[in-house]
Amino acid sequence: MTPPLILASASPRRLALLRQIGLEPTKILSPNIDETPAKAESPRLYATRMAAEKLATVHDETAYIIAADTVVAAGTRILPKAETEEEARFCLTLLSGRRHNVHTAIAIRAPNGKTATRLVTSVVGFARLDESTLKTYLATNEWQGKAGAYAIQGIAATFIDFLSGSFSSVVGLPLHETTNLLRGLGYPVMPAHAGIHDFSATPPPSC
Repeated sequence: MTPPLILASASPRRLALLRQIGLEPTKILSPNIDETPAKAESPRLYATRMAAEKLATVHDETAYIIAADTVVAAGTRILPKAETEEEARFCLTLLSGRRHNVHTAIAIRAPNGKTATRLVTSVVGFARLDESTLKTYLATNEWQGKAGAYAIQGIAATFIDFLSGSFSSVVGLPLHETTNLLRGLGYPVMPAHAGIHDFSATPPPSC
């Protein structure tokens, strides 16, 4: 019997990513924590701390619990989850024509109390955004609530001219690392080879 799985995040993107690999949380919780960065806190440490604090808000000794946090950083500057058009314009202008880091930290706790964590860093490059493009994107409101004011899986994909790392991590949850952490803690995730056809034994079609 599959044990309960709790997603400690209200992000629809993280839920969609879990479903992509066949995992359906039995419960979804929205952790209420103070997300203010500490003074001089690095983006990497901030992401790791946020994931750990989100995990700590869930008290259930019968379930596996997944928490995560994604931080977009321009250098050492932690960009906000844009709530206003002014914030979004600031973030997008800063990212325009340059590369930046996206850090996603995962923290998972098993029913026995054992915890596993991982930080995944990806590098994303933006093409230069002219004023017309910027205005058009701001009008979509896709940026609302998004770290760095963009969603790589949405319209903003047209801005991306470079990506090194994990696409799913930039979206909000690195699937390879999440799967490995769950397996390591004893959760019955589908084996990596399951359902994959072995084409090496299949003769090529005749032309």
